[in-house]
Amino acid sequence: MTRSQFVFTIGFQGDAAIVDRRAQRRYGKLTTMELADEGLLRAAFCSAIYSEDGTEMDQFVRYFAEKTGADDVTAEYLKRLFGVYTVPDEVKKIVTV
Repeated sequence: MTRSQFVFTIGFQGDAAIVDRRAQRRYGKLTTMELADEGLLRAAFCSAIYSEDGTEMDQFVRYFAEKTGADDVTAEYLKRLFGVYTVPDEVKKIVTV
């Protein structure tokens, strides 16, 4: 699964990921913080997870806390909030809609 596919996945059906084609085309090349600046917070969070870069995740967590005014924001809190924990290994096909 590519970064762009993971970032714009809107759901799963068995071993298939359902990807938002329009959003992927329009925003697929943006960085994590550029996605956040566009207001695409879930996509930005997915981008930070995909990167596996602690610094990038910390930067997004600070940005999210600043924009929402939440005090106790952590990466674990955001995983529960957005319902995204890791890049799934079991995806065998991609369906774009």
